[in-house]
Parts: sequence; C-alpha cells; structure tokens
Amino acid sequence: MSSERPTTISVVGGPLVAGHGDGRGLGWVGRVTARTLPSLPHLRVYPLAVPDEDSAGLHARAMGESALRFTSEGDNRLVLALGSGDLDTGRSVARARLDVANVLDEALARKVSAFVVGPPPEHSAERNRGIAELNTSFTDVAKRRGIAYVDTFTPLLGHPVWQREIASSRDHLPAQEGYGLLAWLVLHRGWFDWLGVEDVLGDD
Repeated sequence: MSSERPTTISVVGGPLVAGHGDGRGLGWVGRVTARTLPSLPHLRVYPLAVPDEDSAGLHARAMGESALRFTSEGDNRLVLALGSGDLDTGRSVARARLDVANVLDEALARKVSAFVVGPPPEHSAERNRGIAELNTSFTDVAKRRGIAYVDTFTPLLGHPVWQREIASSRDHLPAQEGYGLLAWLVLHRGWFDWLGVEDVLGDD
C-alpha cells in the first residue's frame, strides 16, 4: 500500500536523532526511513537535532522548526524523540511533563499527527533512575492523548548490546547495533499503524 500524497515527518530531539556515534551515519531515523520508503515512496523525513536539550528547549522550537518543513498539500507529522536533558538542567519531572504535553497539544490543535519515542537508558544507574521517572511521566502524557509512545527505556535497560555500546563510547552513544535496536523498537511499536500503511518488507 502506498500513497500519492506527500508525507512529511519532522523528528525533533537530541543527538540520537542525528545518529551521532553510528559509523554508518544512519542512526535510528535513517534506518526507520529506509524501511518505510517502500511503503511511502513520497516520504520526506527531517531530523531536527539539538544536543543537550531539555524539554523547555524542545517545546520552544518543535512546532516552529517543523512548520518550516511542512507543506500545505501534504500529510504533516511530528515525531518527538525525547531525551534526558532535563536531568542536566534541573528541570523537574512535572515541568518536563508539561512541556511535552504542550507540544503535543499544539500539534493536535494544528491537526499534525504526533508520535513519541521515549528516552533510552544510559550507562549511569543514577541517571537511569531519573530517566525512569521521565519515561513514566511521558508515557502517561501520550496515553492520555491517544498518541503512540515507544518505550525504549524498559527493553534496553538490561540489554547487553545496548549497554556494551554506550559503555564503550567516549560520549556514551550507541553504535550501529544500538541504533538498530532503537529502529526495531520504533518500527514494531506502532510506526506503520500510525502512518496508515503496511510494512511491505515484512518482519525482520
């Protein structure tokens, strides 16, 4: 199944959106795009990454930057790829939750369909406790609005490949296998249903 109507997706998030650490330069966004193109040949994906950004920064720019890529005749969509920047800026879980809720409400008001990818685990147990709180809160925000949410934290927290890659990276970033895991989670947690198309390549 394919659509002649152009589909534009802006993916707003941090360094993982840009694929930093991936020797192939694809990241999870490139992998997901490649898998989706056979089903949506008119797809245009724009990764909009800012390093070390908290939810306040994401809220400030998400819809404005996305609107620059959207088209009047197409199907415009927003992916929020959330991270752990709030732990660095000291922003509370409640404020982070409100920021994400505001972005999603603005997207709904503009009739822009949204999809949320939650923050993945990191190498520090202390930070992971904070990320777990954010993940729970973000999940609830999306669920209350009927928006698809991909929990990457829970399945990757104890995953040996993910943990090995972020532990061995100078910047604690995943490499090719880690990005492949992120892409797999996105593709198998409602991606094609969200787009309204079938995965013509089938299961991995």
